[in-house]
Amino acid sequence: MNEKDVFILADEALKNVVDQIRDDQWDSRVPDDMSPRQPGLTLRQIINYHAYDDAWVPDVLAGKTKEDVGATWDGDLLGDHPKLNFASIVETAVMTVRGFDDLDRTVHLSYGDYPAREYLKHITSFRGLRAYDIATFIGADTTLPDDLVQGLWDEIAPEAEQWRQMGVYGPAVEVAEAAPLQDRLLGLTGRRLR
Repeated sequence: MNEKDVFILADEALKNVVDQIRDDQWDSRVPDDMSPRQPGLTLRQIINYHAYDDAWVPDVLAGKTKEDVGATWDGDLLGDHPKLNFASIVETAVMTVRGFDDLDRTVHLSYGDYPAREYLKHITSFRGLRAYDIATFIGADTTLPDDLVQGLWDEIAPEAEQWRQMGVYGPAVEVAEAAPLQDRLLGLTGRRLR
């Protein structure tokens, strides 16, 4: 599995969880550990940020910079039909990634220039793990697809300690070596099993 495949699995898993959000849950405040840099956010604000992040995918892969795009994706992207609008943005991102053919192309991120494959790895782990976090919060099934778990493990495990030092993940949570891979992935990324 390459970075494109894992991104698509993660984005589709996140969309599937968003599809399960009940109308009365959108304005619920999420736990601060779901957004430690911005405590007090609602579920809708979290999902809107993911819509924003996904809306950028075609522009980033096309080589555009923050200056090129400007404020195009700022504001409320979910509107009156949050699930439909989120699904549409995800579909565009997935179609773009599916058709993208140069993972070594340099793309321009707010924190520097990277090969496209690195960009996809950065945003894939965010989506895949957030699918679990949101499913936990809304009371949905937290089981991630096996191929997504394997893809995330393969991408994250070699770099987990480096990302932890950068503040991406909290302290690792000890999980038995014989535990299912999803449990080990969650522990590796600082998540306690719920």
